[in-house]
Amino acid sequence: NRLHATDVTSSSFRLLWPKLLSQETGYYTLEYAPAADPARKRTQQVSGAHTSLVLGDLAPETTYEVVLIPESNVHYFPPQTTRVTTLAEEISPVQVLISESGPRSFHVSWAPVPDSVVSYQVLYGPLPGNSVKVLEVDGRHNSTVVEHLAPNTTYLVTVTAVYRSGKEKSLSAKACTQEGERGE
Repeated sequence: NRLHATDVTSSSFRLLWPKLLSQETGYYTLEYAPAADPARKRTQQVSGAHTSLVLGDLAPETTYEVVLIPESNVHYFPPQTTRVTTLAEEISPVQVLISESGPRSFHVSWAPVPDSVVSYQVLYGPLPGNSVKVLEVDGRHNSTVVEHLAPNTTYLVTVTAVYRSGKEKSLSAKACTQEGERGE
């Protein structure tokens, strides 16, 4: 029965509060700022008829201090406060680089590596074809080596970021293995 947030995303949240005022008896002043940077405070006035408001244009992975001040011309209501932390931005891998390509292996790296990724899945298989293998890579790492490949073959490599929220984002690249040495 007090000020709280719902529908939290990386850049917005909805505030809900109890009905303390009415259109006739006053209005609310809403102040909010990043907890780490109170100087960036923003203020908004809301009609006394409202009991909810969406705040947008926020920074991701940031904790906001929110103060709701009921400005009543009838009663004194103490300010209500809450803290809300926005979610991490879910960004997909923006680039996938293939390097150190040999006849039987190549190196795959990707960027960026946001904190909100639990793990990466590297899927690879020869083109054309539908035999796909998967490598699981820890979310803190940004590269892996793919081995036991066929020489002189084009592979499709897909890097999928698996976020804490359960969402997944993918990006693909093509890689070619070198021709094998004679006698392989």
